[in-house]
Amino acid sequence: MDRRVFLRDLAGVCAVGAAASNGGWSSNAPGAPEDITAAHIPRWRGFNLQAKFGWPEHPYDGPAFDEFDFATMAEWGFDFARFPLSYWTWGSRDDWTLIREEPLKKIDAGVALGKQHKIHINLNFHRIPGYCINGRELEQADLFTGTTPQREKALKAAVYHWTVFAKRYKGIPNRELSFDLINEPPKMHSYEGAFEERYVEIVKALVAAIREVDPGRLIFADGMNIGQAPVTGIIDLGLVQSTRGYKPKAVSHYTATWVPQDEFETLNPPAWPLKDDQGKIWDRERLKQEYIEPYKLLTDKGVQVHVGEWGCFNKTPHDVTLAWMRDCTSLWKEAAWGNAMWNLRGAFGVMDSERADVKYEDYKGHKLDREMLEIVRNA
Repeated sequence: MDRRVFLRDLAGVCAVGAAASNGGWSSNAPGAPEDITAAHIPRWRGFNLQAKFGWPEHPYDGPAFDEFDFATMAEWGFDFARFPLSYWTWGSRDDWTLIREEPLKKIDAGVALGKQHKIHINLNFHRIPGYCINGRELEQADLFTGTTPQREKALKAAVYHWTVFAKRYKGIPNRELSFDLINEPPKMHSYEGAFEERYVEIVKALVAAIREVDPGRLIFADGMNIGQAPVTGIIDLGLVQSTRGYKPKAVSHYTATWVPQDEFETLNPPAWPLKDDQGKIWDRERLKQEYIEPYKLLTDKGVQVHVGEWGCFNKTPHDVTLAWMRDCTSLWKEAAWGNAMWNLRGAFGVMDSERADVKYEDYKGHKLDREMLEIVRNA
């Protein structure tokens, strides 16, 4: 279906959001000689910041982003924040033509805080029309596995929403802002076949829409198989590929109820190194085989890789968590990959994680896991 026809038909409905001014942003357009391109990015390191207003099941009318987070990250030497966003916040699960201005202003404020504190902002559609890794059945049509009309409808809506963002943030240089198209495309049993073809089709459509508005915009694409596998079909698009750092799930997500049980290598209490239910050992060498080696298909062709999410749930013993983290981060440092931990504050984070076996340090009214922070700072 023709994207331009869709945009033309919906322009009257969403004119306010789609045509929002970019006044106040830097005048240095993306793609300028001094700007960053996908061919070479800094080794950005930081955190995912979940906006308080970002999830419709937890309504919140206050500021979306807390300046404390940005100031703290900058003080500690970090320079990257990924915003996992749900389109339900500014739109509607029932009406994909709806765009609301006030929620978008809160994202603007987060982007401005990034600029103020010299932290690169990566805007990610964690929930996009037609898909989310969590609760995808709540979408009115499935972007990946629906009928042909449903897939077309969802893709048109996804294109439309990304076009709104491309127009809104046009003119902000890549050193300050990038886009991450879709969080964690669905799990598949093989890296080949119809699912990957469909994902490549989706990525190409979204990239074309964004670049028609803003040709130089820096764009990230998550790997297939829940962000974990390289995507060879988009190598020529000039994108950064975003991977994950959650293997093995038996360590990173021990007792996490939202993870399907077939994703756990073992349900036994975690250790590091870990022996899985097949008797195989997970250690630093195994992580290299899982994390680094598959991506040589991309890096040998000059594709840049960034670890968009990683971290360890607070039910994993602290000593196991730290040992696993040291191996993960040392591999990414060797590979010159940046990373963004999930999260800064919360069950996976370096602050306020509510672990039962940590002696926390008081840090400006928050409980800081100093040992974990130092591993992340040295990553």
